Amino acid sequence: MNYDPRAENLQGISRGMRDQAEVREEFIEKVGLFLQSDGVPRIAGRVFGLFLFDGETRSFGDLVAELQVSKASISTATRILEDRRLIKRVGRPGQRQDFFQLIENPYPDMLKTLAAGLQKTRAEIDASLSEIDPQNTGAAKRLAHYARFYGVMVAMLDAAAKDLAAKG
Repeated sequence: MNYDPRAENLQGISRGMRDQAEVREEFIEKVGLFLQSDGVPRIAGRVFGLFLFDGETRSFGDLVAELQVSKASISTATRILEDRRLIKRVGRPGQRQDFFQLIENPYPDMLKTLAAGLQKTRAEIDASLSEIDPQNTGAAKRLAHYARFYGVMVAMLDAAAKDLAAKG
């Protein structure tokens, strides 16, 4: 079932709000750009944005038609989003194609993914720090502060993930 903004548009027009179909399309594109800036293919971000906005289970074919992209692009996008535990594959009795839906609370896993990336960066900084000549105290001090920055970020993201998971 596709999003039908007609009912919302009638209420929105009377309040001077923007057309909800436009708001939806802009949001889907924004999420595509957000995730692209994090190294995720833009189409995967657009798929995620569609699930966030609509909140409905969608068939593989619906995603292809709705986002007007190839089957291969949707296949790659859904695999990435499943791997990141943002969406999940669900079955429908009597249906041969795959269906997908948003994970109920994907945000703790999103934060854990970010924290893991920052932790890898910190490990690389620590590796460089261990190779600095002890006489080079200036570089050692700067790199130690840089590593600490990443450590603090990881701790904050881990705490936020736990908080989000606890509050569902």
